[in-house]
Amino acid sequence: MNREMLLDAIRRVSGAMKTMKNEGMREIYPIGLIDIHLWEWPQGVGLYGLYQYFEHTGDPDALRFLLDWYDARIREGLPERNVNTCSPLLTLIRLGLKTGREDFLHVCEDWSRWIMDPVSGLIRTGDGAFQHMITGDPNDGQMLIDTLFMTVLFLAKAGVAFGRPDYVEEAVRQFLVHIKYLHDRRTGLFFHGWDFNGRHNYGAVRWGRGNGWYTAGVVEFLDIVEPGPAVRDYLLDTFRGQVRALASLQAEDGMWHTVLDDPSSYKETSCTAAFAYGILKGVRLGYLPEEFLPVGRKALRAVLDRIDESGIVREVSYGTPVGPDVQFYKEIPISPMTYGQALALLVLIEGLRHADAAERQAAPSREGGGKP
Repeated sequence: MNREMLLDAIRRVSGAMKTMKNEGMREIYPIGLIDIHLWEWPQGVGLYGLYQYFEHTGDPDALRFLLDWYDARIREGLPERNVNTCSPLLTLIRLGLKTGREDFLHVCEDWSRWIMDPVSGLIRTGDGAFQHMITGDPNDGQMLIDTLFMTVLFLAKAGVAFGRPDYVEEAVRQFLVHIKYLHDRRTGLFFHGWDFNGRHNYGAVRWGRGNGWYTAGVVEFLDIVEPGPAVRDYLLDTFRGQVRALASLQAEDGMWHTVLDDPSSYKETSCTAAFAYGILKGVRLGYLPEEFLPVGRKALRAVLDRIDESGIVREVSYGTPVGPDVQFYKEIPISPMTYGQALALLVLIEGLRHADAAERQAAPSREGGGKP
């Protein structure tokens, strides 16, 4: 798993994502989840992966694609505001800050004010949690783990960028309240959702990609904000407990099942990529002990094995609403998805960071001619 192998995979995966379109799959959502030229959460996650690629490599083609994408979507007119349509803003605000594009930052300021508006903004449900309202459905009383990645990361970044500590505090509070209702203390994993109306976790399913939104999301969150020591320790203790549970459930080939604790459910690449990313980054930043490094590396190899010659990441499950039982998740179809490409990109880039660090560490010993 050398540097050139990772760079080749990154080029193929990012190239395929830039041209991704629906090849005939019947979609069930008002805004399609596959075509890259639509403003929804899968595209938002995809763009974030591409931005991370640009940040690490400086690739001008990646930057041009991102700028053109946002210019085109803004010209077309932005969609209705909800949890999922906030997802593309995480990249937009970074682009605005990086390039000095005031028009990009204006959009982000406007949407962040909407999120925080107690009257006409993002709906709150029990305990002030962000209700998982989506395009065409307010999902009354529903909280999903997905919200942390789709909306809360952007709100935290907006708080830092615009000097709004109240935004940052709200983002911290959302992480805490989502852990309160969705963290399964028995296993260390997360349930997909919570219903404040019926006071239940729906099917109490420990779904793969949902858990991945915390694994990948918490390391991103701590890159953005610096919460107080008590909150930081709580987030990281929850993260470490989750990773310990994940390590015990990893399949021999490095993958995880779409229902994490049900080996009869299919193995799924996007959750595997999210776990690999969070684990490898967590080890690099000292959030996790070195003992988890083989778990992350094994998962990275599994993701590499599922990238075809054209750069499409295979064995990715379609967009998944909260379900009533395990069988619901087992029947979600498999399809190439922009978030599958993006999560693969994130872990490939993190693998590249590890490879670059290993090369830097090896350089002094080579220069010293092997002297003790």
